[in-house]
Amino acid sequence: MVSIEPHRFPGVFTITEDGRTLLATRSLVPGQSVYGERIVMTEEGHFRVWSLNRSKLAAAMQNGLNEMPIQPGSKVLYLGASSGTTVSHVSDIVGPQGVVYAVEFSPTIARGLIRLAASRSNIVPIIDDARHPARYAPIVSSQIDVTYQDIAQPDQARILHDNVSTFCSYGAWAMIAIKARSIDSTSDVNQIYSREISKLDGLGLEVIEKIDLEPFDRDHVFAVCRVREDIK
Repeated sequence: MVSIEPHRFPGVFTITEDGRTLLATRSLVPGQSVYGERIVMTEEGHFRVWSLNRSKLAAAMQNGLNEMPIQPGSKVLYLGASSGTTVSHVSDIVGPQGVVYAVEFSPTIARGLIRLAASRSNIVPIIDDARHPARYAPIVSSQIDVTYQDIAQPDQARILHDNVSTFCSYGAWAMIAIKARSIDSTSDVNQIYSREISKLDGLGLEVIEKIDLEPFDRDHVFAVCRVREDIK
């Protein structure tokens, strides 16, 4: 017996089956499997099971995330889109009234993202370097509600800040997967997290909460931030 219920976060659902509870989104493109995920079909729609091991956002929700600013209708800037695994679920959540500007540096990896965007009109693929937001600013035609970052770079905090200061205003949201070993390969991970949180705060991003992503992603913390008035 399978039951599907709305999650406390709008646009997200829970599937209960054989005592297990899974996260899912209602597919914007019925029948489409993006990365081999299971599709559960009901009279209410087609629901895509959201892999906790392939999406840091799903892992953060599973581990107790309290703030989920990505909602139906949101305008999202997604940095580090890769081939579109998490992007596809964000696309489901924001729906036809929202948009996902998906930035990926590697043209090879972005091929999957471009194919995904061909079937989802709310995804705008941008093949560029997230360190240079001014280069793709003409493509981003909306005021961004949420900047989401999943990039393996030592200057993760600065990259997030530069994009937020380009596309967002006071009160907007930012979400970042802090990858400790991409920043520092030798220091204690908790020290790395503390330094990065302090950097974000100093750059005008107030950290509302942080979630450890173990056991789904090792040496990763997921942080949710709010843009302060003093961001430069």
